Parts: sequence; structure tokens; C-alpha cells
Amino acid sequence: MIRINEKKADPPAGTRIGDLAVTFKPGADLFIVNGFPVPADTLLKDGDVCCVIAKGETPCADEMESLLIARHTPGVHEKIKTAAVGIMGLGGLGSQVAVALARIGVGRLLLVDYDVVEPSNLNRQQYFIDQIGMKKTAALKENLLRINPYVEYLTVDAYLSEETIPQVFKDVDVVVECFDNPETKASALRARLVSMPDTGYVASSGLAGFADNNSIRTRKIFPKVFIVGDGETAASPGQGLMAPRVGIAAHHQANQTLRVLLGLDE
Repeated sequence: MIRINEKKADPPAGTRIGDLAVTFKPGADLFIVNGFPVPADTLLKDGDVCCVIAKGETPCADEMESLLIARHTPGVHEKIKTAAVGIMGLGGLGSQVAVALARIGVGRLLLVDYDVVEPSNLNRQQYFIDQIGMKKTAALKENLLRINPYVEYLTVDAYLSEETIPQVFKDVDVVVECFDNPETKASALRARLVSMPDTGYVASSGLAGFADNNSIRTRKIFPKVFIVGDGETAASPGQGLMAPRVGIAAHHQANQTLRVLLGLDE
């Protein structure tokens, strides 16, 4: 027994993935078996998980899900497709975290920011020049829908405070803190520790400039609470925020979010 495009099949011994694709997806020209692209003449064996698609064709929701399952480690998608993640701040960190989580198919993303897209944002944030002046919530949702239209995107245009954070994020599994203001960061962490003890929390501290890649690291400071960065390099005159290092930190945050959703690092 195998699975192909999330449907069970029991092909005879000696069946090749390209032969089976004729039935399940006529015109398919990309074949994935157990998470890896393979040639059409690959022999199938019992227990294989397969996905076949036609290049250039927009997949429907079911096909998109089967693609994600095909490329993920077995069992991952089942855990994250019903998960909810909240992102506080949609700048250089938050916009990139959102893109990464949308690409892996996290079920629901709550996007919160009060600001608009400005020209200075474009050196590191996931927006486009024709979106200048748009609310970041609206602009990012627009971009994410082009990446994965089958994730649920919820937006809140608000300035967050220690008092409002617990209510805004009460229904999420993990909150990702992506602020650039130290006082706001501290307020958000207090809100998590005092009012949201069961919620995963992935924060950031120290990612400016172009220092050593490997100085960006992830530290666990409390149960289900993590901080990403080098803890030192804040933005300052002569040390700006740049796409490469901000991107390293953002993807640390996204990967740690995934680990929390999978129950790792408990």
C-alpha cells in the first residue's frame, strides 16, 4: 500500500511512479517520493508516500496540502496544519517569519502591526515598492496570499501593549516577538510570563549590522520561551539593520516556532 497525492493505492510490484501518475495526475511531470524529487522510472515500494504534479499549474487546496506533506518530514504537516501562530510586528523579522511559516503551511497566522510600509523598510522587509503607504498588515497579507492562499491570515491593526497582548493572542499556540523597541520587547515578555504561561514565545535580541553569522543563536530562557540573536548588536548610528543578518535571525525564529509546535525543546 502506498499514498499518492494523499490517496491510498495498492499498485502491483514493479510499478514506476510515472506509470501511476497517468491515473492520478495526467500530464504530471514532477514526481516526489518520500520527500525527494525522483525520475519517472523510479520503482515504488510498500509504504511510499508520493506526490505527482504538473509544472506551471496552480494547485488546488488538496494538491497544495499533498505537496507540503510530500516535502516535509513525515508527520510534520499533520501537526502544523491546525496550529496558530501570532506575529507581533511585521518589519524585517516579522514579515520574513510570516513568509517562512506560510511556506510550510502553518494553519493560521495572526499578523499584528500598526504601521505603514515606508521606503526605508525595503532594504530588509518583505514588501514591494508599489506597496509604500499601505498598512503593513494589508500589504503582507496580500503577499502571503500569493505564496500560499490556503493558510488562514488574520490581521489586527493596533499598537500592542503589555495589557492588550494577552487578549489579542489568546487563541494562538506560539507568539513571535519581532519588535525593534527595547521597552516594547520587555513589556511583551512580561505579558507572556505573567498572563500567557502555556503559550510558546520566540523573541529576538541583537541582530544589527553584518557581524559573524554564527553569533546569531537561539537560547531557551524559560520553558517554551526562547530568544534569538547575539544579545548585543542593537541598531545604532553606524550599525544599521540589513537584510542578510536580519534574515538569519528571522529564520531562527521561524524554525524555533516550528520546533515548539512539534513539541521539541520541552
